[in-house]
Amino acid sequence: MDFTIWMTNHTGWADFILVGLFRQSQHPALLCMVIFLVFLMALSGNAILIILIHSSAKLHTPMYFFISQLSLMDMMSISITVPKMLLDQVLGVSTISVPECGIQMFLYVTLVGSEFFLLAAMAYDRYTAICHPLRYPVLINHMCLLLASACWFLGSVDGFMLTPVTLTYPFCRSQEIQHFFCEVPAVLKLSCSDTSLYETLMYLCCVLMILIPVTVISGSYSCILLTIHRMNSAEGRRKALATCSSHMMVVTLFYGAAVYTYMLPSSYHTPQKDMVVSVFYTILTPVLNPLIYSFRNKDVTGALRKMLNVGPVFQETVK
Repeated sequence: MDFTIWMTNHTGWADFILVGLFRQSQHPALLCMVIFLVFLMALSGNAILIILIHSSAKLHTPMYFFISQLSLMDMMSISITVPKMLLDQVLGVSTISVPECGIQMFLYVTLVGSEFFLLAAMAYDRYTAICHPLRYPVLINHMCLLLASACWFLGSVDGFMLTPVTLTYPFCRSQEIQHFFCEVPAVLKLSCSDTSLYETLMYLCCVLMILIPVTVISGSYSCILLTIHRMNSAEGRRKALATCSSHMMVVTLFYGAAVYTYMLPSSYHTPQKDMVVSVFYTILTPVLNPLIYSFRNKDVTGALRKMLNVGPVFQETVK
């Protein structure tokens, strides 16, 4: 059976209406321009970072491999939501078909879930590098591709579990999704069926998706802090703290927003608050991650200067 016909039969109509951010704004044109500029900054910043990591031999380490995966996830996640939102504002439309909503939901849930586990893998990488430096090449160099693949796989499992179940509910209330993209909690509010059991199961799933990585991150950084405290070298302590503080900033930003969205009771939520929090981790976080993680790193800035300084690099290669 055609997927579109199947979804239409189960929902009662073919299209949802995304309320979006711009309806809440007194200056929608200005907000549209700002979001477009932020979108371009996120794409360019993460793309430059990926190119640097893959083109500079000095950055061919597990840590930067994981950072390149994080940048790829950020580029994909912001590309899933923002272009549709901006295009709708320019064209003056706000509808999204149920199949399109399902695809957007699946990709978004997959990427968010993958990033949960990737941040845990990055914490384990830092733990191994700082606490077991002699064993680090053996433990991580041969595992980084496997760890990254596992993160993508676990995220896709989350997407395959939540998306089909969410869209099989009948939607017979309003057609308006009080959001700027198809996020699971926002879509569920349109259902006329009792979704309490599913919401409880989704809550437990999200707890596990957050609790397992947070446990890995907490354990890793507890061991790291103890190791740093025992270091005799002030330079070694400074470098280790600088690397770890960057990662903890990203973890705090991402997991803080996720806990609000998926774990707090519905009494804490309003459509306006939900959209503000979603803007924070779907639009702003992809811009901040390259700045927080890498562009203040000497290795990355050195590779960027070398890439921009084409003449001397070419002369060196000729010699």
